[in-house]
Amino acid sequence: MTLLLKIKTQTHNQQHENGMASFIVTLIVLGIGLIIVLSIAFLVTTQQKITTNICNSSQAYFTAEAGVEDAMLRVRKNMTIPSDNYNVPIGNEQAIVTINNPIGGSRTIASQGQKNNLWRKVQAVNALSGDNVQFFFGAQVGDVGLTMNNGSQVLGNIFSNGDITGSGTITGDVSISGNHKIQGILVKKNASNLGGNVQAYNCNNSTIRGIFYYPPGGSPDNCTIDGGSQAITEAIAPEDMPITAAQINNWKTEAEAGGIFVGNYTLGNNQVKTLGPLKIQGDLIFSNNNVLTLTGTIWVTGKVQTENNTIIKLDTSGYGANSGILVADGLITLSNNSTVQGSGQAGSYLMLLTTSPANPAMTISNNSQTGIFYASQGVINMANNSSVKEVTGYGLNLSNNVLVQYEVGLANLFFTSGPGAGWELVSWQEIP
Repeated sequence: MTLLLKIKTQTHNQQHENGMASFIVTLIVLGIGLIIVLSIAFLVTTQQKITTNICNSSQAYFTAEAGVEDAMLRVRKNMTIPSDNYNVPIGNEQAIVTINNPIGGSRTIASQGQKNNLWRKVQAVNALSGDNVQFFFGAQVGDVGLTMNNGSQVLGNIFSNGDITGSGTITGDVSISGNHKIQGILVKKNASNLGGNVQAYNCNNSTIRGIFYYPPGGSPDNCTIDGGSQAITEAIAPEDMPITAAQINNWKTEAEAGGIFVGNYTLGNNQVKTLGPLKIQGDLIFSNNNVLTLTGTIWVTGKVQTENNTIIKLDTSGYGANSGILVADGLITLSNNSTVQGSGQAGSYLMLLTTSPANPAMTISNNSQTGIFYASQGVINMANNSSVKEVTGYGLNLSNNVLVQYEVGLANLFFTSGPGAGWELVSWQEIP
């Protein structure tokens, strides 16, 4: 009986242990299964979040791109831009667009898109077709040389391939190529005590506040030279004109692409006109009190003649900080109180350029002001009290009280035909 009881007890214990083991195994299996299920759920949830973020990020990117496209259309079509920073609604979202002012013929557009606190930013750079031109001198003169009369002044450096003579004043440095001279001129330092030096073959009856440099065979002769004279090893080489014939022909082609007006184009008294790009196959004649605004390059195959109080200027929105050109093949005459202006933004200038080989090829009369004046093959005459920013000619005559006042920004100008020249996409990229 006792033996039987022991056997039953052992069997019961063994069954109990087997049940516990099965229970533990079951718990382990259930735990592993739960872990697998939770892992799968976590992976699915994570993948859903990743997919959602990818979708949101893509929508933010496309919103940013749409903002850039809107800004590009406004820039290229010369449409109204609400401000330098504006919002573009795209569906339920908005792109924040920033457009910078034109710099060197290019405009940078940045657009930022958002979707559920995810941001993407795209930047595009547009550039106008055009040419960089560098004017390093207040006056640059070809072989005919420079003549200055009483009271005439050049505030800036001068380079000449011919003699500089007369009785005017130059504030800056003077370089004269070859075996040419300076005679009768006062050359002095500027307000920063810079300049006043002269390089030339000979110096006659002039006053030099700096140093006079002369090549072999040259001499200071009878000049007053504050800084003394020094010999240099060789003569100064001639300088080419800063604008090539190829560049001028390109500007003519751009003007012609805008249309051709056959005959003389005449503005009556007090008329206000907007032109360009345009080729005028004839003369451009102004009457009194005219205002002509250029929206592109103008090429006149004949002469350009203004009367009193004429204003020729660049379109503000079209040119911005860039510069523009009016080219003529004949004589350019600016009469009393005529004014040549840029767009109104800093660094913008209007250049009047003539290809005429005549003497004179350009005449700037009393009280005409500002602008850049260029005669690629002829002589420029500037009359009493005229004032310009830069003048370049094969020859140059400055009458009484003429002022040439150089500005530093002229060392690197961007000339374009205006918005009609067309914008080119330079780059398009995502940025941080």
